[in-house]
Amino acid sequence: MLLDLRGIVARAVDPADVASRTAALDGTLRGLLARFSDARYASAARALFGLPPAEPGQNLTVRRELAAAEAGHEVHHFRKRVEPKLVEKIAWELLADADRFTRSPMIAPRLAPATGRQPIPADPFAWEVAEHEEQLSRLWSAIYAARAELLAVERLISLDADRTEIVHTATTAAWRWAAARAEAISYSTSFAPELESSVDELVSLAGWAPRLTSAQASRLTEAAAGEASREQLVAALHGDSELGNIWIESFLAQQPLLEENGPLS
Repeated sequence: MLLDLRGIVARAVDPADVASRTAALDGTLRGLLARFSDARYASAARALFGLPPAEPGQNLTVRRELAAAEAGHEVHHFRKRVEPKLVEKIAWELLADADRFTRSPMIAPRLAPATGRQPIPADPFAWEVAEHEEQLSRLWSAIYAARAELLAVERLISLDADRTEIVHTATTAAWRWAAARAEAISYSTSFAPELESSVDELVSLAGWAPRLTSAQASRLTEAAAGEASREQLVAALHGDSELGNIWIESFLAQQPLLEENGPLS
């Protein structure tokens, strides 16, 4: 049943291959356990499923003892009272993940190794198909680039990194996010008008980003349009402290901004 979940099938390199879906399930579980929302039991849940602090090769009995110790419970109590709730929580997270893939307007195309060059014949239909794939590739490239930077910001915050570095990375994330939104608008306008109302939902696939008004999102998108560089985006938004502060402060939460960095730097 787990291997048939839509989120697992969608992530598998080869959905027809059980080993490929198993690898996708393993990666998905690792991600869910890395972001386990209950801080008290996060380490215990990871140990139970064989992730650090557990070690490779440990059986369930050993992992359960380690998980109980991490949670501060006696083993019998942990097995009877705590473990079922942890497993149930992970199960619900997997179902929620599958539901998000079910409701998603698009799923990233799978790639396969090229066995040789694939020349495009001089034919209008072939050109149109190639252009569509080109635009689709640019869209997903932009979405994944935005995801990488948004993850980088969260990682630096978690590491309690220097605030200057966080602000710099958050600005890069703003650029990538805006570029992804520009690509989503371009793709939907040219090839999928039915997705025009889902542009922001498409961009949300990159991950959490600060909440902006429609006007602010458009302003940021315009600054990144036309393959603008990071420096060009910063220059275009120079003086727009409101937009910059909303984006940065949403990441830094209660932390005060460094004045010398400005809103986007």
